[in-house]
Amino acid sequence: MNSNRLRVAVIAALLGVAGATSAQAASGNHSTTAGSATAHVIAPLVLRHVRGHELNFGSFSVGTGGTVMVNSNGLGSVSNDVRFAPGSVTAADEFEVTGDHDRNFSIVTHSGTVRDGSKIIHFTTTPSSDQGRLNTLGQATFTVGGTLALTGSETAGTYRGKYHATVTYD
Repeated sequence: MNSNRLRVAVIAALLGVAGATSAQAASGNHSTTAGSATAHVIAPLVLRHVRGHELNFGSFSVGTGGTVMVNSNGLGSVSNDVRFAPGSVTAADEFEVTGDHDRNFSIVTHSGTVRDGSKIIHFTTTPSSDQGRLNTLGQATFTVGGTLALTGSETAGTYRGKYHATVTYD
């Protein structure tokens, strides 16, 4: 009988373990488990005007009007009755971009005006590219040229002004 009691005890123990295992399974009414999440914050995109640079349309006479064009390399040209003064110097403007390395960005430059008191001359701008890419250090540069529109009614003087440039991650 001792061997029968031992068998019954072993069977009862095994059934108890099996019952405990099934009791821990989900009830069918709900189930919960953990998920995972990640977040990657990138460096902000920062645009800086390079000190000492400016879009310089040079010195010129307007005649009956025309344009002064400065390309993104700084080379100037005139049209119609506009003429550069001897020794006139033109230059493109320059900007630095910093941000998250190896990322693409787009460039937009806006029109502007130059003024001498109440006298105003309008100009458009042209960036060296409409897109850029930050290098492995998160840096890039671009230049800006433009076209100054002259009516022929502009008076002599030194005209100064501003325009805006915007960069955006692509």
